[in-house]
Amino acid sequence: METSLRPWQSRILRVLRSRFFSNPFVNPFRKHKPINFEDVYTPLGIAERHSSVPSSPTANKGIEPGQASSNASAGWTLEDLRAEIDFDSETSGHDTEYDRKSKVINKAIQDIGMGWYQYQLFVLCGFGWLADNLWLQGIALILPSLSREFGPSTTQVRYTTGAGFVGLCVGSFCWGIASDIIGRRIAFNATLFLGGVFGIAVGAAPSWIATCSLIASLCVGIGGNLPVDGALFLEFLPVVSARFLTLLSIWWPCGQLLSSVPPGVECCQPSQNKGWRYFTYAIGAITFFMFACRFFLIRLYESPKFLLSRGRQAEAVAVIYGLAHHNRKRTWLTEEILNEIGGNPTAKRDQGLSKIELIRRFFERFSADRIAPLFATRKLGTMTCLVWVCWATIGMGFPLFNAFLPQYLENSGKGIAPTPTNVVYRNYLITSVVGVPGSGFAYFMVENKYIGRKGTMASATLLTGIVLFLFTLSSEPTYQLIMSSLEAFFQNIMYGVLYA
Repeated sequence: METSLRPWQSRILRVLRSRFFSNPFVNPFRKHKPINFEDVYTPLGIAERHSSVPSSPTANKGIEPGQASSNASAGWTLEDLRAEIDFDSETSGHDTEYDRKSKVINKAIQDIGMGWYQYQLFVLCGFGWLADNLWLQGIALILPSLSREFGPSTTQVRYTTGAGFVGLCVGSFCWGIASDIIGRRIAFNATLFLGGVFGIAVGAAPSWIATCSLIASLCVGIGGNLPVDGALFLEFLPVVSARFLTLLSIWWPCGQLLSSVPPGVECCQPSQNKGWRYFTYAIGAITFFMFACRFFLIRLYESPKFLLSRGRQAEAVAVIYGLAHHNRKRTWLTEEILNEIGGNPTAKRDQGLSKIELIRRFFERFSADRIAPLFATRKLGTMTCLVWVCWATIGMGFPLFNAFLPQYLENSGKGIAPTPTNVVYRNYLITSVVGVPGSGFAYFMVENKYIGRKGTMASATLLTGIVLFLFTLSSEPTYQLIMSSLEAFFQNIMYGVLYA
């Protein structure tokens, strides 16, 4: 069959076979060793590198911390690499054995560059962002049906959303700590597993209280998606490709778009009010399918920084070799280079961080020593307060508007009958579609030299606030549809920059 194909078709077929069909179900528990990927090693002296220090520690004037040179160079020595690590350690203020080896890992990922593995990871992490908003909007969409079936008023039923946000708060905090203790890969998979299992169970809930409890439980899992997925993606992302973290937010409005399928029909008898149950079964099954893709279909490597923190240095090197193998690139990293730069583990047995040390490092982010520099100058203190205010007001504004948007659209006409259910979901679908391009727009604007991240964030936040104010000025359905669509577009620009 392949002989009858054109050359370019044959090449695509061979790639698909090697990527997906040679081993359709990977072993998610397999541990790797550098010997598994011997074909990717190249000596440091002949490796192509992208240095963050032009030539020597004395020649780094004008180079900002973390800024990578755009010119690839060869003929590097161990001392050149050590100079880079010394420079980065001075600018970051952390010079422990773990920190130095982590910086070497970062250099190796930077030199491998973007490739097939990062694009796969972009999709896998995007599943988490999609599931997060899929359930946030899905819960909002079933509120009218819950009120009809179980009897709570339109005001009381909103506590269903409150139960979900309690679960999100618990999940986002606990999974952040857990990923530093049990590993990124386990946490990465467990979040969608819990969301899928409890999400399917919501469809069988016998009462409103049971529904709220199951929603809170699924949100404990879903709440870990943003912190864990973002951290894992960032740890495999080259410095020069950091704006892909902004593009990752495009999955967020896709979740809202997917949830815009009408979840129910307008009826009063519980025996007939099955639409919301089928809807939660469907999005629960979608969530579980995304977990299965993460767990079985794509080989997901553990974070090399986590492996370093647990003293598993050989596995960390093997992960970088696996990354290079997936991207069809070569790498200069070896355990010997890590030992030369960061210290020999045989000379210091406890190079890995203990669980107590990992937890202590997590809470150090909130210590006075970390917070005080944010107020070192008046200007910096003002900027810090403004960023905090942005997070607080956005965190308050999102549930007050988006979580109840279907109810706003249903009751948009003043003094007249509620808007028909099919019109409500049609308008909600239009709003979701308009919001999707916002994240893509943010991806291009953050690197624009005239606007940049600050300008994009400020203008999108301002326009979102203006549109929200305008939304309240009229109860006419068409007017509110236009305002909610504009709000979705500007909001996704804002979130794309904020979360990155």
